[in-house]
Amino acid sequence: MVDSTLDQVGKNLSEAMRFLGEEQREPEAATERQHFSRSCIPGPLQGDGQDVATVLRLVHNLIHEEEDEEDKPSQKMQNVGEHGQMALLGHSLAAYISMMDKEQLRKLTTRIQSDTTLWLCRLFRYENGSTCFHEDDRDGLVKVCRLVINARYEEYATEGYVVLNTRQPVIYQSASCRPGLGQHLCSQLGLPLSSLCTVPCNTLFGSQHQMDVALLEKLIKEDINAGKLPLLLIANAGTPGAGHTDKLGRLKELCDQYNMWLHVEGVNLATLALGQVTSSIMAATRSDSMTLTPGPWLGLPAVTAVTLYRHEDPALSLAAGLTSSHPVEKLRALPLWLSLQYLGHNGIVQKIKHATTLSQLFLQKVQSLTCIKTLVEDESDSPVVLFKFNQEESTASSESFCAGEKEVLDAFNRWLGEELAELVPTSGIDVVELEDEATCVRFSPLLTAAVLGTREEDVESIVEKMTELVFVMSSTMSLREDFREETHKRSPSLRYINEFAWPGLGVVRYEMQANGMDENRKKQEQEKINTELLKKLQDLDTDILFSTGPEFVTEQGCIFVGMVTDDVDVSDLVDTIAALGRDIEENGKLLQNMTEVVRKGILEAELQLQKANEEKLVEEGMLRQLPVVGSVLNWFSPIQSSIKGRTFSLAAGSLDSTEVTYSTKAQADRPSLQDTPISSSKKLPGQKLFRRAGASTDLTETSCTQAETTFQEENPTGIGSSINPPISPPTPEMPHHTSGDLVPEKNLKSSSEIDDLEASEEMHPEGQEAEGSTR
Repeated sequence: MVDSTLDQVGKNLSEAMRFLGEEQREPEAATERQHFSRSCIPGPLQGDGQDVATVLRLVHNLIHEEEDEEDKPSQKMQNVGEHGQMALLGHSLAAYISMMDKEQLRKLTTRIQSDTTLWLCRLFRYENGSTCFHEDDRDGLVKVCRLVINARYEEYATEGYVVLNTRQPVIYQSASCRPGLGQHLCSQLGLPLSSLCTVPCNTLFGSQHQMDVALLEKLIKEDINAGKLPLLLIANAGTPGAGHTDKLGRLKELCDQYNMWLHVEGVNLATLALGQVTSSIMAATRSDSMTLTPGPWLGLPAVTAVTLYRHEDPALSLAAGLTSSHPVEKLRALPLWLSLQYLGHNGIVQKIKHATTLSQLFLQKVQSLTCIKTLVEDESDSPVVLFKFNQEESTASSESFCAGEKEVLDAFNRWLGEELAELVPTSGIDVVELEDEATCVRFSPLLTAAVLGTREEDVESIVEKMTELVFVMSSTMSLREDFREETHKRSPSLRYINEFAWPGLGVVRYEMQANGMDENRKKQEQEKINTELLKKLQDLDTDILFSTGPEFVTEQGCIFVGMVTDDVDVSDLVDTIAALGRDIEENGKLLQNMTEVVRKGILEAELQLQKANEEKLVEEGMLRQLPVVGSVLNWFSPIQSSIKGRTFSLAAGSLDSTEVTYSTKAQADRPSLQDTPISSSKKLPGQKLFRRAGASTDLTETSCTQAETTFQEENPTGIGSSINPPISPPTPEMPHHTSGDLVPEKNLKSSSEIDDLEASEEMHPEGQEAEGSTR
């Protein structure tokens, strides 16, 4: 007999997964989703309620709302296979089963928990163990600590924390444990931080990531002599950062000697399910408890963590919270119970073996890169590959590398990890910070492969991308010092900024030359110049990335130059930055002085026009100024006067005569105010800027001349443009004309001069005429 409600739960889950996983949607549906999410969320609760399809559509809209707002491409959710759907079905069934009769529920939950406990203990070689299922992977350790406290302090159940004053408990943990674990334990248990003892790792002998056993024994003896009670030791089978395993065998012997509880956790515990297990990991099966996280290892979404432990007193386990008398809480094991049955023993082992194979394959390939250093001591057995870009291993010269090498290498390795994670999303590459090795890149397929679906092809892609990135990093590292020296040569126009956290060629800022200007105003103007300079650099035809830098930088208003290849001409690059900065600064000065220049030019033009009118009055006489008499005199005796036009140059700020223009019938070129240095780079067709040309022996002199002419005539970047307004070329020599064919004076001027002269003529006092006008 089939339970119709149970069958409907499975169908509803399949329909919901299909609907939420759809990525190919019609445009009108996307528009409806965008409108729906923005207009109705948040909003009031609907009075009549909504059907299942509407509610699922709402959830779908919430998932993809951020993509619509920021115009991001649709991102796939994590890989949820059929085994993952079984885990999701378990959550739905748990809610359904919780409504059953209490006695029937008790029998069912007991069977589910006992089956799961048996399977996990056999799978991970932990004999005679009990299980505790918990959402937070730290809760199992908290409950284990409560169990040990109840066992070591007999009156704790009745007297409470008062009995702890007699002998203060001490919890020992490795310095390589995950951050915040010890503080979380003390907070949940109500213990002072003085009850937490952090044991350093080996400093002189052995691995730098393994707990120093000799020092641990010394600390235990000191605590015993001080009247304290050594309670529990937390060891690692795969440290959170580097994946190292402590000497679990020796630690177990030490715990037995001083009657301490040994708890083990770490990603390497997953390898206990394999056919061949190393002795260092096999020793974890002798521990008093250990925490497993099968969800990431097997790609099971929202599956609880499991703590396996051994203890004979069920009453103390119940008091510590490791077991529960409420059947509903035992349903936490249901998703894992379903998933383990679906995968089977062979399927579980295959997933873990696939992850370890990926790590070994990646390790073999990454060791062939000379500029990459691997950091795991037990490389042949560790499923975690930790590596970093090392300047000493690279072929780049580092003799004159600037100060702050450690910070620079950390920034480069952080950039390497972020780029690999973005270029190969299914790789699971991430960046970790270690106390001794600083910033490193980690590949841990046991934590990511089952969820992301990582394959051997992805490993090949990681190595390929890494080879390209490392080449660029090595080139950039070798050119950083050259960039700094070239910037110092162009001081005070350019200033080199020591931003060690920037993974790139360097940071530079253009310094404006303005003496006597207020500091606040100078800072604002300088920020404007650098902002405009950044825009011009970003518009150049080059592969180099120019940006404002990350948000955490201390210096503002700077130009951050990104990664470069070894064929970049650093001197040409710095010259271009300085030239563009000067262009922008001079253009800014010209605009600032334009109002004053125009005002002075207008006053000077008015004075010259007034003087010219007075001279004209003396030359022609008073009678010619009368309206009727002047016309009669001009009829019988025309006056011969020379044309004295004026032109006002905004660039030069001066009022000049047009006699030279009329005498030569061509506009005279005025020399520019300032010779602005321009970029000296000459690029061939298709060649990016700032690149040194390759083999050029086959190029003829004619082809080189043509390339230079093309660059000068078709310069698309505008690097060599002058700050002055463009001056039209000289007018070609005109054929001889008679006096009757003489063109008006303004026809011989450039368009800019015509506008300037008309502006000066229109602004003279009313009633006056410009000298040189015809009657």
